[in-house]
Amino acid sequence: MKKGAIWIGLTFLLVGSLFLASCSSSTTANTSTTTTSEITSTTTTTTNTAITSTSTTSAIPVTSSVTTTSTGNWWDSLGTPQYGGTLTIQTAADITQFDPFQGDLNGEIYCAYLDQLTIPNWTIDPSIQNYQLDFFENDQAEGDLAQDWEFTTPGTLVYTLRQGVNWQNIAPSFGRELTAADVVYHFDRMLGIGDGFTTPGTYWAGVASWKSLTSVTATGNLTVTMQWNTPNMEFIYETMEAPDSDQMIEDPDAVAAYGNLNNWHNAIGTGPFILTDFVDNSSATLTKNPNYWGYDERYPQNKLPYINTIVQLIIPNASTAEAALRAGKITAMDSVSQTDAAGIQKTNPSILQIPVPIGNCVTMDPRNDKAPYNNLQVREAMQMAINLPQIAQTYYNGKSESWPQTLTSSFMIGWGLPYSQWPTDLQAQYAYNPTQAKTLLASAGYPNGFNTDIVVNAAADINLVEIVQSYFSAINVNMSITVMQSAAFNAYVLTNHQNDAFAIRQPGANSLGLSFNPLRQLQKFDTGGVSNDAVVNDPTFNAFYPQALAATNTSQVQAIVTAANLYVAQQHFVISLLQPYLYGLCQPWLVGFDDQWGSISGSAGVPLLSFFGARFWINQNLEPGS
Repeated sequence: MKKGAIWIGLTFLLVGSLFLASCSSSTTANTSTTTTSEITSTTTTTTNTAITSTSTTSAIPVTSSVTTTSTGNWWDSLGTPQYGGTLTIQTAADITQFDPFQGDLNGEIYCAYLDQLTIPNWTIDPSIQNYQLDFFENDQAEGDLAQDWEFTTPGTLVYTLRQGVNWQNIAPSFGRELTAADVVYHFDRMLGIGDGFTTPGTYWAGVASWKSLTSVTATGNLTVTMQWNTPNMEFIYETMEAPDSDQMIEDPDAVAAYGNLNNWHNAIGTGPFILTDFVDNSSATLTKNPNYWGYDERYPQNKLPYINTIVQLIIPNASTAEAALRAGKITAMDSVSQTDAAGIQKTNPSILQIPVPIGNCVTMDPRNDKAPYNNLQVREAMQMAINLPQIAQTYYNGKSESWPQTLTSSFMIGWGLPYSQWPTDLQAQYAYNPTQAKTLLASAGYPNGFNTDIVVNAAADINLVEIVQSYFSAINVNMSITVMQSAAFNAYVLTNHQNDAFAIRQPGANSLGLSFNPLRQLQKFDTGGVSNDAVVNDPTFNAFYPQALAATNTSQVQAIVTAANLYVAQQHFVISLLQPYLYGLCQPWLVGFDDQWGSISGSAGVPLLSFFGARFWINQNLEPGS
């Protein structure tokens, strides 16, 4: 899409063969977790083991047959799409939310039957658009409910909705056409800015970015005009294009009839699937919407969705879910550990394995406001004491990146700062050099080292912490380890900052290699920020976010983010470890799945289930019982 933003390709270098590629898996070191009901202390030491956008999809005649042509497009290798079949996925938490007004903090499913204004561009080659990231460039967005959109003046964003979009043919809307008033109602209700709503929803009142949206009006039957109190296009696009409940448009007729949509029986949308059954703590069933308006962008004559049914099983235990996958009762699951993936490879070699780096880099976060970690030389020495390439090869058996990360994921090309592009002298600060580490400690006033400690979330990799403990011991830094269950850890470290040295969070919740919206990343180490686990107080870093908000175009924002990345690496606010792979696994009959972000799971729900679920298809020649 062309929306006045700079095109930046997201090149994904990890997965050698994309869709439907069976990736080899080797046995990795076991990663056990030591837990206690409260707190356990150990001192174990181990040895080193153009501003305008127009959608390319338009309304076309309905067809029930599958069309495919030999075009030389990258997706031709997937074969001819087929209609029918069932996609069965797993979620660990119960589904509790059916109304986007509630936000997305808990288990939600409305993303399966509601549509949003924009979606990822399904036609972009995965070597350019890394669908495994939760961030999409502005020019990698495509219209869904919106046909096109443009800034008519700075801070004024106008959406033109797609014609021929209808609500599902069930009460109370009975298939009537979507209008601009429906979209306006969603934002008025969410933010308390019109349609009789005077206060924002409890969840939305706490989302700072939405406070910049001051009004939403219907300036035509299919035209929505949004007025923002900032002219920053990047800020507005990052807010509007988040693939979650923010832009999931609910039916105002249903809200008027029922008061809210908290009862699953009242779920109604414009999406490709209809919620037809829900059993609390057991399952949800979504059935193909026969009157869905959408078509496949790759095969524009093919009406969506391909799959007949999506079943979401609520299985809290990962081992139970993996057993169901082995038995063919689950079609796909993600976030499978290296150890478990290797075991499944041995017993079920036909199950496809897709390596995916965790959402961010594992880090150890020291208290930057307390000695000795308020000394930059000490933080640099601790980083230099760790042999990252050795950990990558011996502990992760090569199933990890071997380089450190800075603030923004290096896979966000144009935003992140890959290690290979760091200045030579900065690269040296992250290279294994225990001799130089001792010299730095002596210069900082610790010639004989010191004693320290780390508080570890029980969900983190304890074995990895013990390896780092061994590296620190070699430079005379003796680190004791305290393990806490997640609730106790969160209160002790994140809320009250009672730790006096290091802390390490659970996988996917660390401080470097972030892959979400860049502007939000610039607040990571803000003084007093809720995500500033390392308690950094640095005026230079604090200035990056205001500078980015004052920028007038995306390229300026990118330059500021790049500068922030370099500064974070130079200041060693936290210790960078590595970014190991987790695995997405799927049955061979699921076509198109590459563990795309939000396609089958998410922290609160499955934010892109309707999008990807409508476009995946089942090879019924391979599916048992078909």
